[in-house]
Amino acid sequence: MKRLFYFILLIAGFSSIHSCKDMLDENGDPLLDLNNTEGLKGPRALYREITDKDTLAEYHYSGLLATKVITDSASITDIAYSGDKVSQVVFNGFLDLDGNGKLDKDSVSYTQLFSYGPNDKLEKISENRTVFRRTPPVLPGTPPGPQTLFKKTKTLYELVYNGSTAKLDSIKMRSGTDVSGTNFVYNKYSRTGYTYLGDNVSRVVKHNGNITGNGSVFERPITRLAYDFFDYDTEISPFTLIPVAYKISRLVSTDFNERESHILSPNNPKKVSLTDLIPPIPSPITRTTNYNYDPQTYMTKGFGINYIYKPF
Repeated sequence: MKRLFYFILLIAGFSSIHSCKDMLDENGDPLLDLNNTEGLKGPRALYREITDKDTLAEYHYSGLLATKVITDSASITDIAYSGDKVSQVVFNGFLDLDGNGKLDKDSVSYTQLFSYGPNDKLEKISENRTVFRRTPPVLPGTPPGPQTLFKKTKTLYELVYNGSTAKLDSIKMRSGTDVSGTNFVYNKYSRTGYTYLGDNVSRVVKHNGNITGNGSVFERPITRLAYDFFDYDTEISPFTLIPVAYKISRLVSTDFNERESHILSPNNPKKVSLTDLIPPIPSPITRTTNYNYDPQTYMTKGFGINYIYKPF
């Protein structure tokens, strides 16, 4: 059962939820067609991530800046800027918080504020999150009740960079439940470490655990998961076209989105694996793919997902 769970967790990053296959953008302009052999010449934007029947993400722009992302079950992420830097991300919708490949029925709203340091590097993300849970039906067979407040949390993400390479080294997270009338205390933590092969992310290891002692004692990790990315090509990843700050926001939105850490890479991995590092350590669970590219060497299909572009 443990192996099956982690297989589901691995492939969930390449799953789909709702349907939409239009080949025009929101302005009615034609997109780069999946069967177009000429490709898209000149400046471009990533517009959609879709499967053969479903849309996973749709990106909307104001000028050259991505300002809105519509994802599963019409969930909406709004992106605000200070100059050309992402300053705020606001999400309202549904997430797969337990990593089982299905959206939770609880609705989620969060606001993330971004702080930058020297050389305009993202250093901190502070998040306030609210989870709403639908109350069960009063009587069997009757509709469930409305979404009501279930939990509020406050979370701080601190990004650490390698002093020699300037690449992202780790993300340290502290989180706690925000209860009105009580002193706020962090009670959970995680540390996510990044290893590279050239400029591409080759391994991500995430530790999760509890904080006790009124927020001062970091207990031994409860979970340790390793995500490995192999056999990178030399072509261009679609995710080079969206802001790094949004990509980090996407990765930290759930406890299991590190399976998508290849989006930080300029190229595309042909093999991904997941290993549970808590003994007894099972064999890694892996997936492989062959990619399609357009003539400008942008990746257009991999792991069952098509990437649709639009001209700028």
